[in-house]
Amino acid sequence: MTRNLKIHNTLSGKKEKFIPINNNKVGMYVCGPTVYDFPHIGNARPLVVFDVLFRLLKKIYGQKKVTYVRNITDLDDKIINSSKKNNKSIEELTKTITTSFHEDCKYLNCLEPTCEPKATEHIKEMISMVTNLIKNKHAYENEKHVYFSVSSFKEYGKLSNKNSEQLIAGSRVEVAKDKKDPLDFVLWKPSESEDPGWDSPWGRGRPGWHLECSVMSEEFLGENFDIHGGGLDLVFPHHENEIAQSCCANNTNNFANYWVHNGFVTFDKEKMSKSIGNIVAVNKLRENVNGQVVRLALL
Repeated sequence: MTRNLKIHNTLSGKKEKFIPINNNKVGMYVCGPTVYDFPHIGNARPLVVFDVLFRLLKKIYGQKKVTYVRNITDLDDKIINSSKKNNKSIEELTKTITTSFHEDCKYLNCLEPTCEPKATEHIKEMISMVTNLIKNKHAYENEKHVYFSVSSFKEYGKLSNKNSEQLIAGSRVEVAKDKKDPLDFVLWKPSESEDPGWDSPWGRGRPGWHLECSVMSEEFLGENFDIHGGGLDLVFPHHENEIAQSCCANNTNNFANYWVHNGFVTFDKEKMSKSIGNIVAVNKLRENVNGQVVRLALL
């Protein structure tokens, strides 16, 4: 098959010819589920979209020459809150949702990714990256929190193409008093005694959400790799923050060369979202709808 694949790169805002760093080792990282509740159809779209891209890359470059990494976020405030609300241990909750997620993937006829790392398996590496960022003056500690200093990375905003006022408005995070700048984002935060936590140079705590993907993509694909994917809602702040912390931690200009984002699934002209409540869970569709029908509808 001809190597003439073109994909839309969010970083440039254009459709570009895909040229991998190494034809014999093509790498793609896609943000996976946060396992606090059963996935809905909106969550399923990236599964199908990037499964198609994975299959296409394997067809073009060879079955064993493509590495597809999709993480599982098994540590997050949403998980802690859901655990308390449903009176279930975090281990029980995350195991139940992860199992159902894998059943959804089979139902939608998605291939298994090459690697599927979990956030809790890489805490040591996250602590190491935070330590490095502090050492190089890209992060600071305040009141047992560690924040990334956005002003230390001059290219912040290049993915989402927003100015500083738009970035602040869209950050979706309450401005903490211990931040030096409203845009600074948390790398490490303290944990309550009953919540999950790990010992660190800044006290017992847990990593911020953005950190895990920077650490795991580097471990499995290297400091610079080909494709990073996810839903449009991840462009900012998640992917913007990943670029900043990864480039600063590794003193590099590039992180992922191509940023690929799938569009939203809408319901009555609104984005399908748990916060809105207009969702259709995939595990409910499994009962009476053929998975190939759902897969084609998502595409």
